[in-house]
Amino acid sequence: MTEQTTQPRILIMEDDYIVGLDMVEQAKVLGLVVDGPHPTVSEGTAAANTAKPDLAILDIELKDGKVFPLAEQLVEDGVPIIFHSGHVGDIDLETRFPSAHICAKPCPPNVILDILAENRKAA
Repeated sequence: MTEQTTQPRILIMEDDYIVGLDMVEQAKVLGLVVDGPHPTVSEGTAAANTAKPDLAILDIELKDGKVFPLAEQLVEDGVPIIFHSGHVGDIDLETRFPSAHICAKPCPPNVILDILAENRKAA
């Protein structure tokens, strides 16, 4: 009998094209299946509803609004999230999302990779 293994899926929400591509490459280094980068809350929500991610990297300010409704849905579904944004100091994220990792832009790639690696093991 063959054991089937599936790679963890990561949802990436980012409206800056270059930053989004960087996030995709970082996730691929760890062998994650990438869904995104999605530049809008509506696209990311549709993607998450189509295929539940195992992890998520979320920018806060997207082209069509703040990512918080999707973040709340992901947390309820038990999906570990990383906020990667230039707006992390504007909101009390630690109180609202105590289990989330918070990375202010610009964030060194090794920090994101370490968090992804840690959460990949748990996924």
